[in-house]
Amino acid sequence: MLRAPIALTCGDPSGIGLELSLKAFETLKGQVPFFLIGDPAHFNAGQITLLEDHNDLAKAARSDQLPVLQHCFAAPAEPGVANMANAQAIIDVISRGVDLVKTGYASALCTNPINKQVLKEGAGFAYPGHTEFLTALADVENSVMMLASDELRVVPATIHIALENVASVLTPDLLREVLRTTHAALQTDFGIARPRISVAGLNPHAGEGGTMGTQEQAWMAQLIKELQKDGMDVFGPQSADTMFHAAARQSYDAAVAMYHDQALIPIKTLAFDTGVNVTLGLPFVRTSPDHGTAFDIAGQDLANPSSLIEALKLAWHMVEMRGGVSWRK
Repeated sequence: MLRAPIALTCGDPSGIGLELSLKAFETLKGQVPFFLIGDPAHFNAGQITLLEDHNDLAKAARSDQLPVLQHCFAAPAEPGVANMANAQAIIDVISRGVDLVKTGYASALCTNPINKQVLKEGAGFAYPGHTEFLTALADVENSVMMLASDELRVVPATIHIALENVASVLTPDLLREVLRTTHAALQTDFGIARPRISVAGLNPHAGEGGTMGTQEQAWMAQLIKELQKDGMDVFGPQSADTMFHAAARQSYDAAVAMYHDQALIPIKTLAFDTGVNVTLGLPFVRTSPDHGTAFDIAGQDLANPSSLIEALKLAWHMVEMRGGVSWRK
């Protein structure tokens, strides 16, 4: 039986997502089957193969043009110009993609970039980002965001919150859950039998013996010892400023950082064009390019598709690692 294709959401059609999707399809055609969920009217004539409903998805694997599953939007897509009228349809496309994965019509979900301000102002979007919304749609209590590339895999324990709130949100229960979810995903989705995980400290120099912060001594070191007793190869807390150079990266399979920028600065320095956002802990595979809508270059044929290409390739690899999803008849 054929493996179901990947469902790719259109994201904000006024951003670079549609351009990236066309470019990614030309690169991956015949290698990674996927279809885009979006409005055919947002493309030029001759650019796409129209899929009218989910019963047409078998065309995705043999199409010579980007397969687009029709989802009508309220307004046209003007490159670089945010349109609040399209906000609800952008949200609905994400929900539809999750439904297709849940029901087996798609093997994985890959999401093009959204603009949170557009969704909030145009449709009252109540979530900080994709990760939190997908967690709710999947009906799971927690999920974990990983940024992955050939050079580095890194997980922020806290994500889209103000820096002043990190210390209160970061609890032993939260970090334990993040580490366990990361460990399980490295085994299941990346094929690493005994993952090595390096844990960053919260404070400069991992607290430096309590002189620059107390969390490392108060509970982080003890939590790591407990997980080691459970058989996990996890170590730290490490000083974050020495964790990401080339030699240090050879000592672990993933790093867990304590907050957003502590994680994203190193990976965007090392793999700005090729990093992939992966949501761990969901009952389905979800990846995304690690960049935004880029309204400033939309419609100018300047967008680099590398991150989306890597996101689709990684999603397909993760599906294979999980044993694949057979085509639903």
